[in-house]
Amino acid sequence: MERTMNIYDIAREAGVSIATVSRVLNHKNTVSPATRARVEQVLAQHSYTPSAIARGLVSKSMRTVAILTVDIRFPHYANTAYTIEREFSHRGYDVLLCNTGGDRDTVLRYLRAVLKKQVDGIVLVGSVFNEICHGEEMRSLLCRVPIVLANGKLDLPGASSVLVDDRAGVALAVDHLVSRGRRHLFYIQDKYTTSAEDKCAGFLQAMERAGLDPAGRVVRTHDTLEDGMQAARDILAGDLPCDAIVCGEDLTAAGALKALLRDGVAVPGQVAVTGYNNSAYAYLCEPVLTTVDNKGEQAAQLCVQLLGSCIEKGGSAATVTIQPELVAGKTS
Repeated sequence: MERTMNIYDIAREAGVSIATVSRVLNHKNTVSPATRARVEQVLAQHSYTPSAIARGLVSKSMRTVAILTVDIRFPHYANTAYTIEREFSHRGYDVLLCNTGGDRDTVLRYLRAVLKKQVDGIVLVGSVFNEICHGEEMRSLLCRVPIVLANGKLDLPGASSVLVDDRAGVALAVDHLVSRGRRHLFYIQDKYTTSAEDKCAGFLQAMERAGLDPAGRVVRTHDTLEDGMQAARDILAGDLPCDAIVCGEDLTAAGALKALLRDGVAVPGQVAVTGYNNSAYAYLCEPVLTTVDNKGEQAAQLCVQLLGSCIEKGGSAATVTIQPELVAGKTS
């Protein structure tokens, strides 16, 4: 049986150092054309494929990153994780995707696992990690490699952030509705993360700026279609008048819209509805939802740029804030 060649065998046969072989394998431009051709000829002759571990020992990088997200079933998390995976893949990295379910013990377990695999960096997708990432063990694990948090911020050295101004995003929806003559707005809060609290604060502040009383106009529920439906019905059955419902997620808004239409309420004639995320849910609705684009793809690309800079160039941690945009549909 023919013996499997390793990097030392390749270097010896090509008459070069293992560092030169590594530079050829990693497509570095510091190798002369003649030397590169000689090494590539030996590699091709033996159909050599370097192991990730061996490559990592030489280059001091496993060319691997991990993405930890809350629930990959949600379109916003799925699209963000997908874009990050694709961008890092194009850069030559392997990507580990971990679905934590938002549970702190599960996050700890995944962090231990990916760090054992010697990942070069980690992306945390979701503001829920603001609440999860506390405690001595958690902080110790997160300080071992560069970290980027999508739509959140960690008070840790080496942790970068890509933030979305969710207060301003919901305020855009309120201003839009007020400009169209709506005065009796309600807000449905369906999550209890930092981002969700910022959205609710944006609603309250925008209402006050418009000279409208926000008292009693926030309804708190959960993030399913059925919860959105029930919240809308509770609002209409209440004592306060309602001519617009602002939601913190498109799925919740889709539920509110469905309940209103089923109950014979004209949208937007009697009650306007807005969502948030500019997800597929907004376009599956009929009429199409007015929503807020929180620039998920742009946020994902910025996560890759920040983490890539820290891994490849030793860049320092940074924070970037994205401004959302209103996408006018047919429900307002």
